[in-house]
Parts: sequence; structure tokens; C-alpha cells
Amino acid sequence: MKQYIILADLDRCIGCRGGCQVACKTEHGIALGPSRSKLYAMGPTGIFPDLQMYFLPLMCQQCENPTCVQVCPTGACYKDEADGVIKINRDSCIGCQSCKRACPYDAIFFNQELRVSDKCNVCAERREQGEEPACVRNCSGKALMYGDLNDPDSVVSKAIREAGEENVYSLPDCGNQPMGKYILRNAKWLDVLPQEFEKELQGGKTHE
Repeated sequence: MKQYIILADLDRCIGCRGGCQVACKTEHGIALGPSRSKLYAMGPTGIFPDLQMYFLPLMCQQCENPTCVQVCPTGACYKDEADGVIKINRDSCIGCQSCKRACPYDAIFFNQELRVSDKCNVCAERREQGEEPACVRNCSGKALMYGDLNDPDSVVSKAIREAGEENVYSLPDCGNQPMGKYILRNAKWLDVLPQEFEKELQGGKTHE
């Protein structure tokens, strides 16, 4: 079975939001406010002068055991067996937002205009035409890649091997088995949900 994912090389991400957010919103006609992807500043952490920080783009993690699919009452939210990507059928979605509440990565949003849930599907329409997802094509730092994680010859598999297992990370597993991958060599990986980390920083908690 194929498993398409977005791989992010965090050492190359400059936090510009241009590819992962602006290009995505433009591609899919998403209004101001919500987005199919988010960007978190992970840091600063440490004690001066030994501070570090990295940017973490977050979109759907294409989980192996997605709770969003499990809670959907109509089957509108499903994991496509053809490519391993979690998708939402707008014709079947009733806008209950059960999937949004069930996602531990906050990767689903409610499209107010269409009155349905929405999320990253790795630009399924573009992939069918042999094109790259909008975020990958427009990332100015070339930090984003996509491909079949189960194909050893794919771009993402080669990048993971080149980076070395010790430099490849996934978001914390909340029972979902997230398949998205991150490469980080030049900073310490923070094994925490990025939205929780952001709340802690706003609350005044520091991380060494």
C-alpha cells in the first residue's frame, strides 16, 4: 500500500509561511483566517547564550490509525487505500466537526463558506496530474518534499536515509500513529505537540 506524506527538512525552513500557508490558501481558495496548514515557532529554548529555535510546518499527518476517520458519523472522512492519504468527501460531510475535535494535531478546520470540514490531502488533484503539491512547489527554502513513504526510491525515502535515522522525527504518537516525518539536525527536537508548546510559551513556561 502506498503512503504519501509531506516531509519537512526543518533546518531549511525559514518560517516565511509563503509556501506552506499562503500558496496552499491560494491553491484551494481558502478565505482569510483558517488554513490547511499551520506553522509553529518551536522556541526559543535553552538558557542564554545557548538558545535554539526552529520552525515546524504542520499539516495532516496522514495517520495510520486516524481518530478523525473513526469518529466520522457518515464516512465522509476516510483513509484512501490507493495512496494512504486521509480525505474528506464534501458531499457526505454534514459539518459536525467530530473529525476536527478528534485530531490531536489540530490539522482539520471548518470551512465556513462551504460548511464542511477541510484539511490537507497532499493536493490530490495535482498529484493525479503528475504535479507537486502547492506547498512543495512554492516553498522558498525547499524545505518541503512529498512522496510515497513505502517506496524506497521515492524522494522522501531517499531524504530520510540521507539524513540518518537519528535526525528523523515524527510528532508525538497519541495512538494515531502519525506518518508525517521531520528532519532536524541543528537543534534539539522537542517531543511535544506544537500547539501545546505554544500554549506553554504564552503561559510563561520556559524549556531548557
